[in-house]
Amino acid sequence: MRITMIGTGYVGLVSGACFSDFGHEVICVDKDESKIASLERGVMPIYEPGLDALVATNVRAGRLSFTTDVKAGVANADAVFIAVGTPSRRGDGHADLSYVFAAAREIAEAVNHDILLVTKSTVPVGTGDEVERIVREAAPGRTIRVASNPEFLREGAAIEDFKRPDRVVCGTDDEAAREALRQIYRPLSLNQSAPVLFTGRRTAELIKYAANAFLATKITFINEIADLCEAAGADVQEVSRGIGLDNRIGRKFLHAGPGYGGSCFPKDTLALLKTAEDMQTPLRIVEAVVSVNDSRKRAMGRKVLKAMGGEARGKRVAVLGLTFKPNTDDMRDSPAIAVIQTLQDAGAQIFACDPEGVEQAKKVLQNVEFVADPYTAAESADAVVIVTEWDAYRAIDLSRLAATMATPLLVDLRNVYSREEAEKAGLDYVGVGKPA
Repeated sequence: MRITMIGTGYVGLVSGACFSDFGHEVICVDKDESKIASLERGVMPIYEPGLDALVATNVRAGRLSFTTDVKAGVANADAVFIAVGTPSRRGDGHADLSYVFAAAREIAEAVNHDILLVTKSTVPVGTGDEVERIVREAAPGRTIRVASNPEFLREGAAIEDFKRPDRVVCGTDDEAAREALRQIYRPLSLNQSAPVLFTGRRTAELIKYAANAFLATKITFINEIADLCEAAGADVQEVSRGIGLDNRIGRKFLHAGPGYGGSCFPKDTLALLKTAEDMQTPLRIVEAVVSVNDSRKRAMGRKVLKAMGGEARGKRVAVLGLTFKPNTDDMRDSPAIAVIQTLQDAGAQIFACDPEGVEQAKKVLQNVEFVADPYTAAESADAVVIVTEWDAYRAIDLSRLAATMATPLLVDLRNVYSREEAEKAGLDYVGVGKPA
């Protein structure tokens, strides 16, 4: 099929590249001329493992192309996907849908034939109704079927998630739209790799928010259990294994740490709360999740200060890992931001490194010395803090680290190392949810 993807951000670019790899003809559209120019040169605007090779392969095959011209991009499309940003709106925390609505109107005004219009952006329940109203107004007499197809991509594993998903959710009650979506996702059906779940449009929109809120709840739950473990002298990693082996609970998203961040969980939980508030059905559990997660990030900074004896003024702290998770350069709502700011407020000097996130980190962090590797960061440091569990930080020579430090203290906010191996290397060790 001929598919047009509006937006070449994280979701749009990964989805467009994967659709083209399925054999569809895909045009990715973005108004950012510099981004399109970079993509045409093979330069990716985001870091995602394997994405540059996937794009290059399909561009060479003639299945994937890029343009800034919406009208040209949709001229021959069978289906047009909207994959623009829906950031939290300033002032009230609602999802900002202005980009979605503007894209819908521009598409409707540009096409001269019937199409399937699919919202892939994460949007509150009922957004599809408004999109449908907009396109009917902008293109009277033309058949533009509006469907919802939320994405469930994890940064750092997005290509695998797209090609081998747990499920594909398609929201529409229109049989012609359903058949078009079946054809689009037919390669997955042939591989029997995932069920394609058809629901009503509003249901599909809500599935996305409900899924993210539930995963955020699991993370926040185990983080609070970690605090209890520290007070009770228990080990949160063993607790996680013990409860995760219960199939009703599952092992994923039960890793204690400094709180969740990124482009999805913070804004999506907030948007879900605002939607529930507007509908007078408050979600008390999600309210607690958001509150606990917000406070936890600075609490992890205070945890480092406590490990340093409560005094950090003039001391040097090495921070390993800045992005909100490994295998991405995404700094949005990263726990590292709050941890570093808490340490800076206490007077600490920060030396930090990250395999991919330094350039993005420079945009949000002030007065931080960025260095190339953990050993440089640890020179003369009074503490080393692991914030993001990159593979590159899982096999550090801890003895070498300890030998260069002013005070051999390792604060491991991801429980990458054990107390035994850290102490064997000459380091004092503080983990999360571990007995003292």
